Amino acid sequence: MIYLIGGPPKCGKTTLAKKLAKKLGIQWVSSDTLEVVGMDYVVKYAPRKFNQLYPHSAMKGKTNDETYSLASPKQIAKNYIKQAKATYAAIDMFSICEITDGNDYIIEGYHVTPELAAQLIKKYGRKHFKVLFLVKSDLEKFISDVKKSSTPNDWILKKTKKNKTLPKIAGMICYYGTFLEKEAEKYKFKVMNMDEDFEGKLKESIQTLAQ
Repeated sequence: MIYLIGGPPKCGKTTLAKKLAKKLGIQWVSSDTLEVVGMDYVVKYAPRKFNQLYPHSAMKGKTNDETYSLASPKQIAKNYIKQAKATYAAIDMFSICEITDGNDYIIEGYHVTPELAAQLIKKYGRKHFKVLFLVKSDLEKFISDVKKSSTPNDWILKKTKKNKTLPKIAGMICYYGTFLEKEAEKYKFKVMNMDEDFEGKLKESIQTLAQ
C-alpha cells in the first residue's frame, strides 16, 4: 500500500507521516527529497527549463520577507501548484517501484495533489493507494499558532523577520488549501481541516489511513 499525504506547507503532513509510519511499522519519504533530485538533474542537463519547472524556487528570495515582497500570496501559491507538477514523475516512479517490490510506503508533501493521486490510481489501481489531504483555512489562528511553533528550524520563524509577512504566508497556505479542497472534491478524496484540535485531527487521520 502506498499512503499519499498531500497539502500546503505547515499543515501537519510530516507529523502525520511520522506517526503513521510508527503505527504501521513502515517507512516514509518527503516529496521534497524527490524534488531535490529532479532539480539537480534539471540544473545540470536542462538549466533553461528551471524557471519554467520550478517557478517558486526560481523567484524566492533569501528570506520570506523578500519572497513575499516580490509576489502576492495568490501568485506564490500558484507557483507552488505549478512546481508540484515537476515532481509527479518522480513520485510515480517511486510508487510503482515500491508496489512492484511489495512494500508499504508513505509519501508526503505539497507535491502530492488530487490530480496526481487520481493519475496514479488510474494507472496502477485503487487497491494500491490510500489518500488524504490536510489543509488550514483560518488565517488568524495560523498566525497565532506559527508564533508558538516548537518545530526545529521552522522555515517560517527562521526566515521571517517582519510581522507583516506572516499574514501573507498564511494567505498563501489558505489559498493553496482552497485549491486542494476543490480538486479533492472533484476526484473524491478526503480532506482534513487541521485548524482546530490538531492532535485529535492527527488521530482521526491515522485511523482514516490505517483502517
